[in-house]
Amino acid sequence: MKRILITGSNGLLGQKLVYASVGRPGIELIATAIGENRLILKEGYTYVPMDIGNKADVDSVLDKFRPDVVINTAAMTNVDACETDKEGCVLLNITAVEYLVEACNRINAHFIHLSTDFIFDGENGPYDEESEPNPVSYYGWSKAEAERIVKEKSKDWAILRTILVYGVVDHMSRSNVVLWAKGALEKGAPINVVDDQFRMPTLAEDLAEGCLLTAEKHANGIFNISGKDYMSVLELVHQVADFYGYDKSIIHTVSSSTLNQPAKRPPRTGFDLSKSERVLGYHPHSFREGLAVLDQQIKKSNTPS
Repeated sequence: MKRILITGSNGLLGQKLVYASVGRPGIELIATAIGENRLILKEGYTYVPMDIGNKADVDSVLDKFRPDVVINTAAMTNVDACETDKEGCVLLNITAVEYLVEACNRINAHFIHLSTDFIFDGENGPYDEESEPNPVSYYGWSKAEAERIVKEKSKDWAILRTILVYGVVDHMSRSNVVLWAKGALEKGAPINVVDDQFRMPTLAEDLAEGCLLTAEKHANGIFNISGKDYMSVLELVHQVADFYGYDKSIIHTVSSSTLNQPAKRPPRTGFDLSKSERVLGYHPHSFREGLAVLDQQIKKSNTPS
Protein backbone atom coordinates (compact mmCIF):
# COMPACT_ATOMS: atom_id res chain seq x y z
CA MET A 1 0.00 0.00 0.00
CA LYS A 2 1.45 3.38 -1.07
CA ARG A 3 0.44 6.43 0.97
CA ILE A 4 0.13 9.37 -1.42
CA LEU A 5 -0.35 12.97 -0.29
CA ILE A 6 -1.69 15.52 -2.77
CA THR A 7 -1.34 19.29 -2.38
CA GLY A 8 -3.91 21.56 -4.02
CA SER A 9 -6.66 18.92 -3.92
CA ASN A 10 -9.40 21.54 -4.47
CA GLY A 11 -7.94 22.51 -7.85
CA LEU A 12 -8.61 20.97 -11.26
CA LEU A 13 -5.74 18.45 -11.26
CA GLY A 14 -6.02 17.88 -7.49
CA GLN A 15 -9.67 16.87 -7.76
CA LYS A 16 -9.00 14.57 -10.71
CA LEU A 17 -6.23 12.91 -8.70
CA VAL A 18 -8.60 12.28 -5.79
CA TYR A 19 -11.24 10.72 -8.06
CA ALA A 20 -8.61 8.65 -9.91
CA SER A 21 -7.00 7.42 -6.66
CA VAL A 22 -10.05 6.46 -4.61
CA GLY A 23 -10.68 2.76 -5.17
CA ARG A 24 -7.44 2.31 -7.12
CA PRO A 25 -5.62 -0.72 -5.68
CA GLY A 26 -2.54 -0.07 -3.59
CA ILE A 27 -3.20 3.61 -2.79
CA GLU A 28 -4.00 5.24 0.54
CA LEU A 29 -4.76 8.89 -0.19
CA ILE A 30 -4.26 12.06 1.86
CA ALA A 31 -5.75 15.15 0.16
CA THR A 32 -4.68 18.63 1.27
CA ALA A 33 -5.61 22.19 0.29
CA ILE A 34 -6.24 25.59 1.87
CA GLY A 35 -9.57 25.78 3.70
CA GLU A 36 -12.52 23.42 3.38
CA ASN A 37 -12.65 20.33 1.17
CA ARG A 38 -14.58 21.39 -1.98
CA LEU A 39 -15.04 17.91 -3.44
CA ILE A 40 -18.49 16.32 -3.53
CA LEU A 41 -16.85 12.94 -2.84
CA LYS A 42 -15.89 12.86 0.86
CA GLU A 43 -15.21 9.16 1.42
CA GLY A 44 -12.36 6.80 0.60
CA TYR A 45 -9.56 9.23 1.50
CA THR A 46 -8.43 11.58 4.28
CA TYR A 47 -8.73 15.36 3.87
CA VAL A 48 -6.48 17.71 5.86
CA PRO A 49 -6.27 21.51 5.44
CA MET A 50 -2.68 22.57 4.60
CA ASP A 51 -1.20 25.82 3.35
CA ILE A 52 1.95 25.04 1.34
CA GLY A 53 3.13 28.60 1.92
CA ASN A 54 3.29 27.97 5.67
CA LYS A 55 6.37 25.95 6.69
CA ALA A 56 4.95 24.93 10.07
CA ASP A 57 1.82 23.64 8.31
CA VAL A 58 3.82 21.63 5.78
CA ASP A 59 6.13 20.15 8.43
CA SER A 60 3.27 19.27 10.76
CA VAL A 61 1.13 17.49 8.14
CA LEU A 62 3.98 15.62 6.44
CA ASP A 63 5.50 14.54 9.75
CA LYS A 64 2.12 13.31 10.98
CA PHE A 65 1.15 11.28 7.89
CA ARG A 66 4.64 10.41 6.58
CA PRO A 67 3.49 9.75 2.99
CA ASP A 68 5.54 7.61 0.61
CA VAL A 69 4.77 10.04 -2.22
CA VAL A 70 3.91 13.76 -2.32
CA ILE A 71 2.33 15.10 -5.54
CA ASN A 72 2.52 18.90 -5.59
CA THR A 73 -0.30 20.25 -7.75
CA ALA A 74 -0.67 23.50 -5.78
CA ALA A 75 0.72 26.67 -7.40
CA MET A 76 -0.12 30.20 -8.46
CA THR A 77 -0.93 29.50 -12.11
CA ASN A 78 -2.66 32.72 -13.23
CA VAL A 79 0.06 34.03 -15.53
CA ASP A 80 -0.98 37.68 -15.40
CA ALA A 81 -1.54 37.62 -11.62
CA CYS A 82 2.02 36.32 -11.19
CA GLU A 83 3.26 39.34 -13.17
CA THR A 84 1.41 41.79 -10.90
CA ASP A 85 1.79 39.94 -7.56
CA LYS A 86 5.40 38.81 -7.67
CA GLU A 87 5.59 38.32 -3.89
CA GLY A 88 2.61 35.92 -3.89
CA CYS A 89 4.03 34.12 -6.91
CA VAL A 90 7.41 33.55 -5.20
CA LEU A 91 5.77 32.31 -2.00
CA LEU A 92 3.58 29.67 -3.68
CA ASN A 93 5.74 28.70 -6.65
CA ILE A 94 9.24 28.81 -5.13
CA THR A 95 9.37 29.12 -1.33
CA ALA A 96 6.58 26.54 -0.81
CA VAL A 97 8.46 24.09 -3.05
CA GLU A 98 11.53 24.49 -0.82
CA TYR A 99 9.37 23.69 2.23
CA LEU A 100 7.96 20.58 0.54
CA VAL A 101 11.37 19.38 -0.70
CA GLU A 102 12.88 19.74 2.80
CA ALA A 103 9.98 17.86 4.42
CA CYS A 104 10.05 15.10 1.79
CA ASN A 105 13.81 14.66 2.25
CA ARG A 106 13.31 14.33 6.00
CA ILE A 107 10.65 11.59 5.72
CA ASN A 108 12.17 9.94 2.59
CA ALA A 109 9.14 10.64 0.40
CA HIS A 110 9.14 10.57 -3.41
CA PHE A 111 8.42 14.20 -4.46
CA ILE A 112 6.47 14.65 -7.71
CA HIS A 113 6.31 18.29 -8.78
CA LEU A 114 4.09 19.77 -11.51
CA SER A 115 5.67 22.21 -13.95
CA THR A 116 4.71 23.90 -17.21
CA ASP A 117 5.52 24.61 -20.86
CA PHE A 118 5.80 28.29 -19.83
CA ILE A 119 9.39 27.68 -18.65
CA PHE A 120 10.24 27.91 -22.39
CA ASP A 121 10.34 30.96 -24.67
CA GLY A 122 8.25 29.22 -27.35
CA GLU A 123 10.70 29.92 -30.16
CA ASN A 124 11.64 26.27 -30.83
CA GLY A 125 8.70 24.11 -29.73
CA PRO A 126 7.79 21.30 -29.41
CA TYR A 127 10.29 20.55 -26.63
CA ASP A 128 11.77 17.39 -25.15
CA GLU A 129 12.83 16.86 -21.52
CA GLU A 130 16.41 17.99 -22.23
CA SER A 131 15.44 21.38 -23.70
CA GLU A 132 16.85 24.42 -21.87
CA PRO A 133 14.34 26.65 -20.06
CA ASN A 134 14.19 30.30 -21.12
CA PRO A 135 11.00 31.81 -19.63
CA VAL A 136 9.43 35.04 -20.95
CA SER A 137 7.11 35.72 -17.97
CA TYR A 138 7.44 35.94 -14.19
CA TYR A 139 5.23 32.85 -13.86
CA GLY A 140 7.52 30.94 -16.22
CA TRP A 141 10.58 32.12 -14.32
CA SER A 142 9.08 31.05 -10.98
CA LYS A 143 8.32 27.55 -12.30
CA ALA A 144 11.81 27.22 -13.85
CA GLU A 145 13.31 28.29 -10.51
CA ALA A 146 11.19 25.67 -8.70
CA GLU A 147 12.46 23.01 -11.11
CA ARG A 148 16.04 24.04 -10.30
CA ILE A 149 15.35 23.71 -6.56
CA VAL A 150 13.79 20.26 -7.00
CA LYS A 151 16.69 19.00 -9.14
CA GLU A 152 19.38 20.41 -6.85
CA LYS A 153 17.89 19.77 -3.40
CA SER A 154 15.46 16.85 -3.58
CA LYS A 155 16.78 13.36 -2.85
CA ASP A 156 14.00 11.52 -4.70
CA TRP A 157 12.08 13.46 -7.32
CA ALA A 158 10.17 13.66 -10.58
CA ILE A 159 9.11 16.80 -12.47
CA LEU A 160 6.04 16.53 -14.70
CA ARG A 161 5.65 19.34 -17.25
CA THR A 162 2.23 19.95 -18.72
CA ILE A 163 0.34 22.30 -21.07
CA LEU A 164 -3.05 24.07 -21.03
CA VAL A 165 -5.00 21.72 -18.75
CA TYR A 166 -8.79 21.53 -19.23
CA GLY A 167 -11.63 19.72 -17.47
CA VAL A 168 -14.68 20.00 -15.23
CA VAL A 169 -14.54 19.72 -11.43
CA ASP A 170 -16.77 20.09 -8.38
CA HIS A 171 -17.59 23.70 -7.42
CA MET A 172 -15.32 25.21 -10.06
CA SER A 173 -13.74 28.49 -9.04
CA ARG A 174 -11.79 29.00 -12.29
CA SER A 175 -12.57 28.27 -15.92
CA ASN A 176 -10.14 27.00 -18.56
CA VAL A 177 -9.72 27.67 -22.26
CA VAL A 178 -11.99 24.85 -23.47
CA LEU A 179 -14.88 25.76 -21.15
CA TRP A 180 -14.38 29.43 -22.05
CA ALA A 181 -14.58 28.60 -25.76
CA LYS A 182 -17.72 26.48 -25.30
CA GLY A 183 -19.43 29.15 -23.22
CA ALA A 184 -18.49 31.99 -25.58
CA LEU A 185 -19.56 30.09 -28.73
CA GLU A 186 -22.84 29.10 -27.06
CA LYS A 187 -23.75 32.77 -26.54
CA GLY A 188 -23.30 33.47 -30.25
CA ALA A 189 -21.68 36.90 -29.86
CA PRO A 190 -18.44 37.67 -31.74
CA ILE A 191 -15.26 36.48 -29.98
CA ASN A 192 -11.58 37.29 -30.51
CA VAL A 193 -9.16 34.35 -30.58
CA VAL A 194 -5.38 34.40 -31.05
CA ASP A 195 -3.90 32.51 -34.00
CA ASP A 196 -0.22 32.89 -33.04
CA GLN A 197 -0.04 30.67 -29.94
CA PHE A 198 0.42 26.91 -30.40
CA ARG A 199 -0.14 24.35 -27.63
CA MET A 200 -0.98 20.70 -26.88
CA PRO A 201 -4.10 20.93 -24.66
CA THR A 202 -4.18 18.38 -21.83
CA LEU A 203 -7.24 16.60 -20.48
CA ALA A 204 -7.03 16.79 -16.66
CA GLU A 205 -7.74 13.03 -16.38
CA ASP A 206 -4.70 12.30 -18.55
CA LEU A 207 -2.48 14.48 -16.38
CA ALA A 208 -3.78 12.77 -13.22
CA GLU A 209 -3.02 9.38 -14.79
CA GLY A 210 0.51 10.57 -15.61
CA CYS A 211 1.00 11.58 -11.95
CA LEU A 212 -0.22 8.19 -10.67
CA LEU A 213 1.90 6.25 -13.18
CA THR A 214 4.95 8.22 -11.97
CA ALA A 215 4.09 7.41 -8.33
CA GLU A 216 3.35 3.73 -8.96
CA LYS A 217 6.52 3.17 -10.99
CA HIS A 218 8.58 5.36 -8.61
CA ALA A 219 9.96 7.12 -11.67
CA ASN A 220 12.64 9.77 -11.31
CA GLY A 221 13.60 12.65 -13.60
CA ILE A 222 11.68 14.99 -15.91
CA PHE A 223 8.65 13.84 -17.92
CA ASN A 224 6.46 15.64 -20.45
CA ILE A 225 2.78 14.94 -19.67
CA SER A 226 0.38 16.69 -22.06
CA GLY A 227 -2.21 16.04 -24.74
CA LYS A 228 -0.92 14.59 -28.00
CA ASP A 229 -2.48 16.99 -30.54
CA TYR A 230 -0.52 20.12 -31.49
CA MET A 231 -2.68 23.08 -32.51
CA SER A 232 -3.11 26.83 -32.39
CA VAL A 233 -5.54 28.31 -29.86
CA LEU A 234 -7.63 29.33 -32.91
CA GLU A 235 -7.76 25.71 -34.09
CA LEU A 236 -8.69 24.61 -30.56
CA VAL A 237 -11.70 26.96 -30.58
CA HIS A 238 -12.64 25.78 -34.10
CA GLN A 239 -12.57 22.16 -32.91
CA VAL A 240 -14.83 23.02 -29.96
CA ALA A 241 -17.22 24.72 -32.41
CA ASP A 242 -17.16 21.68 -34.72
CA PHE A 243 -17.77 19.27 -31.82
CA TYR A 244 -20.86 21.15 -30.63
CA GLY A 245 -22.04 22.41 -34.02
CA TYR A 246 -21.62 26.09 -33.13
CA ASP A 247 -21.32 28.91 -35.67
CA LYS A 248 -17.64 29.52 -36.51
CA SER A 249 -18.29 32.79 -38.32
CA ILE A 250 -18.39 34.62 -34.95
CA ILE A 251 -14.71 33.72 -34.34
CA HIS A 252 -12.45 36.68 -35.17
CA THR A 253 -8.70 36.19 -35.45
CA VAL A 254 -6.36 38.49 -33.52
CA SER A 255 -2.65 38.50 -32.68
CA SER A 256 -1.40 38.15 -29.09
CA SER A 257 0.13 41.64 -29.21
CA THR A 258 -3.36 43.22 -29.41
CA LEU A 259 -4.49 41.73 -26.06
CA ASN A 260 -2.35 43.98 -23.82
CA GLN A 261 -1.89 41.23 -21.23
CA PRO A 262 0.53 41.97 -18.35
CA ALA A 263 2.53 38.77 -19.04
CA LYS A 264 4.08 37.71 -22.32
CA ARG A 265 3.14 34.21 -23.60
CA PRO A 266 5.49 31.83 -25.44
CA PRO A 267 4.27 31.54 -29.06
CA ARG A 268 4.94 27.84 -29.80
CA THR A 269 5.37 25.26 -27.07
CA GLY A 270 4.22 21.63 -27.31
CA PHE A 271 6.06 18.52 -26.12
CA ASP A 272 7.75 15.38 -27.37
CA LEU A 273 5.95 12.66 -25.35
CA SER A 274 8.09 9.69 -26.38
CA LYS A 275 9.94 9.40 -23.03
CA SER A 276 6.69 9.37 -21.02
CA GLU A 277 5.15 6.81 -23.37
CA ARG A 278 8.22 4.57 -23.12
CA VAL A 279 9.06 4.88 -19.40
CA LEU A 280 5.65 5.46 -17.82
CA GLY A 281 3.28 3.86 -20.32
CA TYR A 282 1.53 7.23 -20.69
CA HIS A 283 -1.01 7.40 -23.55
CA PRO A 284 -3.22 10.51 -23.60
CA HIS A 285 -6.57 11.01 -25.34
CA SER A 286 -6.79 12.89 -28.62
CA PHE A 287 -8.30 16.37 -28.28
CA ARG A 288 -11.58 15.22 -29.80
CA GLU A 289 -11.73 12.26 -27.39
CA GLY A 290 -11.01 14.70 -24.56
CA LEU A 291 -13.94 16.90 -25.65
CA ALA A 292 -16.20 13.82 -25.55
CA VAL A 293 -15.05 13.04 -21.97
CA LEU A 294 -15.65 16.68 -20.98
CA ASP A 295 -19.07 16.73 -22.61
CA GLN A 296 -20.21 13.67 -20.66
CA GLN A 297 -19.05 15.27 -17.42
CA ILE A 298 -20.86 18.55 -18.18
CA LYS A 299 -24.08 16.63 -18.89
CA LYS A 300 -23.68 14.60 -15.72
CA SER A 301 -22.97 17.57 -13.46
CA ASN A 302 -25.02 20.22 -15.28
CA THR A 303 -21.99 22.45 -14.82
CA PRO A 304 -22.62 25.88 -16.34
CA SER A 305 -20.04 26.57 -19.02
